[in-house]
Parts: sequence; structure tokens; C-alpha cells
Amino acid sequence: MIAIWSEYILPCLCAFLACVGFTLVFNIHGVGKLICGVGGALGWLIYLLAGSTILAGFLASAALGVFSEGMARIRRCPVTAYLLVALLPLVPGGGIYYAMSYCVAGETQLFLETLLHTFGMAAALAVGAMLTSSLFRTFYPYIQHSKHG
Repeated sequence: MIAIWSEYILPCLCAFLACVGFTLVFNIHGVGKLICGVGGALGWLIYLLAGSTILAGFLASAALGVFSEGMARIRRCPVTAYLLVALLPLVPGGGIYYAMSYCVAGETQLFLETLLHTFGMAAALAVGAMLTSSLFRTFYPYIQHSKHG
């Protein structure tokens, strides 16, 4: 039980709180704060369950794309705010920091490895969010039409 708490629940709670904090920057009010927090926790949970790799980042980003599109439709709000805030815990800021640290220290091999991994993670987040958003926007009208028709 302690392992589940420290490996999954506590990190997801921290992601939730971080996203709720960032809603102040994006001027999101009311229930939107909780939606962004749940999105951040959901994305981080998927990332952890999928193995904390670049593929895991893609899967988490894809899930957040669908989640954000759905919440935006339900609340009739822009998707961008929900998606950007929920993706924040996944952004590889630490990787950028460590890559630059290795560069300054002259550790060329570690610098290149860390930099490539960081670029891969950033690309996976972007592609996952864009792909699911595009697919959602493509197929949503057909789903709505078949539901009401």
C-alpha cells in the first residue's frame, strides 16, 4: 500500500495541485480549475502506468487531448486552456536543465543523450495532443449526427 501511495497517488496529487496553481496564470475560474487539475493528474497517472518513457508521454498526451476536447465541449470553453494546463506536469523542464548542466560541465555524451531524450519527449507530447485533437475534431460531428439522427 505504501508503494502505491508513494509511486502513484502522491505524484498524481502533486500534478493535480500544480495544475490548479497554473490555472491562476491562465485565468481559469470555478469548476475549470478542478477540470484542469484532474486532467493533470490523469495525464501523470497514464505516464507513470505506461512506464515513464517517450511512448508513455505520447499516450498521456493523447489521453489529455481527448479529455480536454471532451471537457471543452461539455463546458463550452476553449480547449487550449484545458490542454495546456494539463500538459504542464509532463513538460520535460528537468531534461532541459540537466542537458544544459552537462553541456556546461563538458559532459558531451550525457549532454547529447539528455538533449535527444528531452526533444523526443517534447515531440511526443506535441504529436499526441495534435493527433488526438485532430481526430476528435474530425469524427465528433459524425458522432453528434448519428446520436441525434
